[in-house]
Amino acid sequence: MRLQQKKNSTILSAVIALTFLFFSSQSLAQSPGSFADLVEEYGPAVVNIYTTQTVETPLHQFPFSDNPDIPEFFKRFFDHPGMNDNRPPRKQKRTSLGSGIITSKNGYILTNHHVIRDAEEINVRFANHREFTAEVIGTDKKSDLALIKVEPAEELPYVTFGDSDKLRVGDWVVAIGNPFGLEQTVTAGIVSGKGRTLGSSSYENFIQTDASINPGNSGGPLLTPKGELVGINTAIYSRTGGNIGIGFAVPANIAKFVIEQLKENGEVIRGWLGVMIQPVDQEIANQFELKEPKGALVGEVLSDSPAGKAGIKAGDIIIEFNGHDIEEMRMLPNRVAQTPVGKTAEVVVIRDGKRKSLPVKIGKLEDEGMSREAETRTTKLGMSVQELTPELAESLNVEKSEGVIITDVDQSSTAYMAGLRRGDIILEVNRVEVKSLEDFSKAIEEGDKSVLLMIKRDSHTRFVVIRQN
Repeated sequence: MRLQQKKNSTILSAVIALTFLFFSSQSLAQSPGSFADLVEEYGPAVVNIYTTQTVETPLHQFPFSDNPDIPEFFKRFFDHPGMNDNRPPRKQKRTSLGSGIITSKNGYILTNHHVIRDAEEINVRFANHREFTAEVIGTDKKSDLALIKVEPAEELPYVTFGDSDKLRVGDWVVAIGNPFGLEQTVTAGIVSGKGRTLGSSSYENFIQTDASINPGNSGGPLLTPKGELVGINTAIYSRTGGNIGIGFAVPANIAKFVIEQLKENGEVIRGWLGVMIQPVDQEIANQFELKEPKGALVGEVLSDSPAGKAGIKAGDIIIEFNGHDIEEMRMLPNRVAQTPVGKTAEVVVIRDGKRKSLPVKIGKLEDEGMSREAETRTTKLGMSVQELTPELAESLNVEKSEGVIITDVDQSSTAYMAGLRRGDIILEVNRVEVKSLEDFSKAIEEGDKSVLLMIKRDSHTRFVVIRQN
C-alpha cells in the first residue's frame, strides 16, 4: 500500500513538473528574450534636444533662491524688495531638455510641442554626439507635437510608423529617450491601457504604458519589439516628478497625420462636424433604448454647421463615422479631425431607435442674474424651477423664450448629483418639448423612475438623466 502511494506521488510530481515546464516554455516563447538588437538598430534614430530661451528676472530676486544649499539669510538679503527696484530686469538664458525621433533620412525630427515651446535656439545631439541646430517646421498645441528639421550632409537613420490602432493592452513596448539628461536610456514595459485622456484637449487619446518614462523622455519614441513607432512619449502621472509606472504616449496614427499636415501647411488643418457631444453611459442607453452604452450623444448641433446642413439633430447618437465604429465618445473628435476638409463622410446615427445614414460634407475647424418675481415651483427632483419669460430670456441673452429655468438646486438631491445647476434651462423632458411650467410639471409627474432632460447651459445643450426619488 505504501509502495503504491509513493509511486502515485512520484507520478503526480512528474506531471506537475512537466506542466510547469510547458507553461514556462510558452511564456518564454511569447516574451522577447532581449531588446539589444532593436536598440542597436533604432537607437541612433533617437536624439537629444536641448533648447535655449531668454527670460527676464528682477534684479532684486536672488538668482539661486531655489537652491537648498544656499543659507536662508543670504536668500533673504539678496531677495530684499528694496534692492535695485528701479533698475531694469536681468536677462538670463534658460535651457530645457527633451528627446526627439528622426522620421526621415533627410532630417525631419518629431518631438513634443512643450519641448521646444518659446525656444530661441534648438540644438539636436545625435547618438554619436554630433550636434546640429534645428529649424521649426511647425507645431501643434492640441496634440502637443512639433516637427523640426536639421540639414545633415548624409542620410540619417530613421524609424518607420507602425499602426497604433492595432496595439493591444498587454503588448510589449520599448521607450528610448534622455531622462534627466541621461542620453540613450532604454526602458521596456507593456501597454497598460488605451484611449486615456488627461483633460487638456478634445483630441487626447493616449497610450498608457508602464515602461519607465521620466522628465527628458518627452518627445522620444515608444516602439514595438519589431522597431515600429507606435507612440510619442509625452506625459507622466506622478506625485514626485519621477516614474511610478504610469506614462502616456501620443498614438503614432495621430502623429503621422500631424506630421503630414505640418510638412504641407506649416500648421494642422482639422475637419469640423459642428456638434456638441457627450458620453453614452448606461442611463443614457436605457433612455434611448440602446442594447449597450456606445457612441456619442449629440447634445447640440451648431448653427450653420456641416452637421446641421446634413440633418443631424440633437438627440442623435453617432455610432459610425466614415466606416469606423464609434464605440466611445472620445473616438469621434479624432476621426473627424483627420478627415480632409471638403470630403463627404457617411455618419450613421441612432434616431428614435432606428439606424439612419447621413452624408456630411466636412468643414474646416477654426480656432473657438435671475428674476425672483415669477412663479417658482419646487420639484421632487430636488430643484426649483420657474418659467422662462421673454423678459428673462432677453436678460439672459437666450434666443428662445420658452422652457423653464432652474433657480435653485438642493446639493443633496439627485438633480445636483446629475450635474444640474442654478441657471440651467430645461428645454425637454423625456424627449417632449417644454414650453411652460405646466408642461414641465406634467412631464415630470408622468415620468418613470428616471427622467431624461435636455438642458441648455452657456449657449450649449446637453442631455442629463435623473433618477426620481
